[in-house]
Amino acid sequence: MSCKLKAVLWDMDGVLANTAELHFLTWKNALDGIGYYQWTNEKFIATFGMNNQGILEALLGEPPSPELVASITEQKEGEYRRLLPGNVSLLPGVLNWLSWLHEHHIPQAVASSAPQANIETFVDELQIRAYFDTLVSGFDMPGKPDPGVYLLAASRLQVAPKYCLVIEDAIAGVEGAWRAGMCCLAVTTTNPRSALWRATQVVDSLELIPPEEWFPEYLEQEKTGG
Repeated sequence: MSCKLKAVLWDMDGVLANTAELHFLTWKNALDGIGYYQWTNEKFIATFGMNNQGILEALLGEPPSPELVASITEQKEGEYRRLLPGNVSLLPGVLNWLSWLHEHHIPQAVASSAPQANIETFVDELQIRAYFDTLVSGFDMPGKPDPGVYLLAASRLQVAPKYCLVIEDAIAGVEGAWRAGMCCLAVTTTNPRSALWRATQVVDSLELIPPEEWFPEYLEQEKTGG
């Protein structure tokens, strides 16, 4: 790898766990409530990774009112948090990555477009809070592909963007990582390889690539006892 890395920034949905069905269902219910019945899997995939305002703007073709965003958010995200317990599990390879990085004292952050309450509920349900140095929500920021949430996470970890690895599954997220000047490992949980072309590397599962391949200097230290 050409990337010299010192920290990892994790997207949440579709990377740590596959919550696509929950998000699709809760969005459908919320959109039905405002009379929008054109919600399809194609539109879901195309907007996955954006924040709620960005999703609504893409669907409606114009900026939504603050009142509409607030109403949709209250219903959709509240239902998501209610349905999450017992209906989510870590994707293959994730726990190995989290554990290895933690053991080697490599800072980790969640950098998600989800509301902070969703992130808190998510990491506690999966019992993975201890692996992260910070949990960063981009919900009130410009949505991905804007790089703001990644840059904020890097700032909190006190690591320069060029030393950060973003792990993503969404097209908007991969684009955001590129705009942030960060390396990106993309997984095909949500999108095909061809759609994730801006990523530094694309894999079908984190189970197929050990973290040592991205952090060879740490592996070398183990071999030499350094």
